[in-house]
Amino acid sequence: MPSASQLAAFAIASFLFIQVPGPSLLFTIGRALTVGRRDALLSVVGNALGLVAQVLLVAVGLGAVVAASATAFTLLKLAGAAYVVYLGVRAILHRADARAALEAVGVGEAPARSAGLVSVRTGFVVGATNPKTIVFFVAFLPQFIDAGAPAAPQLVLLGLLFGVMAVCSDGCWALAAGRARDWFARKPERLDSLGAAGGVMMVGLGITLATAESH
Repeated sequence: MPSASQLAAFAIASFLFIQVPGPSLLFTIGRALTVGRRDALLSVVGNALGLVAQVLLVAVGLGAVVAASATAFTLLKLAGAAYVVYLGVRAILHRADARAALEAVGVGEAPARSAGLVSVRTGFVVGATNPKTIVFFVAFLPQFIDAGAPAAPQLVLLGLLFGVMAVCSDGCWALAAGRARDWFARKPERLDSLGAAGGVMMVGLGITLATAESH
């Protein structure tokens, strides 16, 4: 298993990587602004589960294939980008839904029909199709394992550690963005512009993902 020093080095590298604005972080903020704090936090959990799924792929050798294949990488990148753009467009088209829900149940209250499972699934798809993290896992995870021990269990352990750190970090961002959303919600009509802004943010993120270089 990785030594204490290897785990510490990995934790530092992961923390720095997580804080760099990327698909997961921007997606989390966009979800908090668009659908609110609760569903954004559920999306964070789903995103972390998606990252763990990537680690499992890396552990059995599939991650290296994706990283080495330009075609596989491009397909993964475009699939994730298309889904994020879809979510952004949907948020723009349904920008009045949040205001209607707030007016129906009262400002500051969460809609009772909120679909938590949908938010988890949404986050999972974004996390599982994030090419930035799968390349990170393939490139950096092997540097923090004990070469004399089986690689797969160590890769899974490091991936789980990364997922926990991602949940904590993205959760803080979701709460901060959610507080800003609550401020707008004091006048529900402000949510129309807020929902559209969140949607535009996600569309921009999707376009960035689709046009980003593969290195």
